[in-house]
Amino acid sequence: MTSRVFLCHSLAAAKRPLVPFQLVSRSTSNSAYVPGGPIYKGTVNDATTFPPAKKSVGSHHWTFERLLSAGLVPLTAAAFVTSGSATPLLDGLLGISLIVHSHIGFDTILVDYVHKRKFPTIGPVLTWTLRVTSLAVGVGVYQFNTNDIGLTELIRRVWTA
Repeated sequence: MTSRVFLCHSLAAAKRPLVPFQLVSRSTSNSAYVPGGPIYKGTVNDATTFPPAKKSVGSHHWTFERLLSAGLVPLTAAAFVTSGSATPLLDGLLGISLIVHSHIGFDTILVDYVHKRKFPTIGPVLTWTLRVTSLAVGVGVYQFNTNDIGLTELIRRVWTA
């Protein structure tokens, strides 16, 4: 019985004149169907807008990271050569450089792998955790340099131990 009904409907459809076929979209948007998918205005199909150039991003930022990394080598070597109590400036430079170098490295990891677009909750939480931790380590290194033996003396004692 089913094949007979189908045959009757198909014969009736064959006798109708050819009319352009209209597709009905099941989406709730008001855009017309386009073969290959709809084109929405104001979203991913628009041209990319570029942010204004800033010195804190791009090649300047990359150059600063490389100079800081290269500068840590002579600072660490100078910490081996000098005694800690005579060089509070070296203690301060070494402390700041190590903290900034570590902060930039961990921030790069967060930006690359835990971006806030993909992880809208944990991304900003981890970024702020890194900022607070870097600030706390900075305070701790300052306290260690001013109230204790300092970083260069610590490095000398660890190296000779």
